[in-house]
Amino acid sequence: MPDPAPDGRRRARLRSPGPAARTALASSTAFALLALWVTLAPAGPLPGDPGPHAWSLVHRPALGLAVARAVTATGTGVLPYVLVVLAGLWAGRGTRQRLLTAAAFALCLAGGQAVRYTVMTLIARPRPPAADWATHAGNWSFPSGHATTGALVAGLLLAALALRGSPGPARTAAAVLIVAWGAAVGLSRVYLGVHWPSDVLGGWLLATAWLSLAALTARRGPATGT
Repeated sequence: MPDPAPDGRRRARLRSPGPAARTALASSTAFALLALWVTLAPAGPLPGDPGPHAWSLVHRPALGLAVARAVTATGTGVLPYVLVVLAGLWAGRGTRQRLLTAAAFALCLAGGQAVRYTVMTLIARPRPPAADWATHAGNWSFPSGHATTGALVAGLLLAALALRGSPGPARTAAAVLIVAWGAAVGLSRVYLGVHWPSDVLGGWLLATAWLSLAALTARRGPATGT
């Protein structure tokens, strides 16, 4: 009589949510709760916002501002798309898969930015006082566009490393640098006075949720040919 256990274990694995599903659920829930808090709270910062904002105002040497402005410039415009397209071309194997991966990465970034813009417009949270700004900023404050974009790009670069990079110290070092850059883009917005810390946290949570959903979609989609 055949042992039904293997089939049972296989069905259990299919029913059990994987890391991407759990991450998507956790980050989506956290983002929704934060967005609701921002929406329902009186106009102004949340409890954790004033401290880092005030610190940035009194710790702005010329070199610090120059570095922050340089870092923040990498989180907007065409550069993020160039980075993810190049990462997709590198991660794929064979011409067709390279083009499809690059297109998928660019579409993921564009979709995440579109969701962020929609949420930002609906919530319409004011930015910190303009007198505190050390760089130009436009539109509403929550969630931070730079933080969202930086996290999306960092996640896609890490995905490219996982797809193509060889395990070892070099890949680990590259991953650390990518994460540090993505975090620095978001933190630079607080340092420059144009976002509250909760705006940056919202951008990171939104990007995490979007990337996790994209990973789930990619796993369930058809395999890409070479």
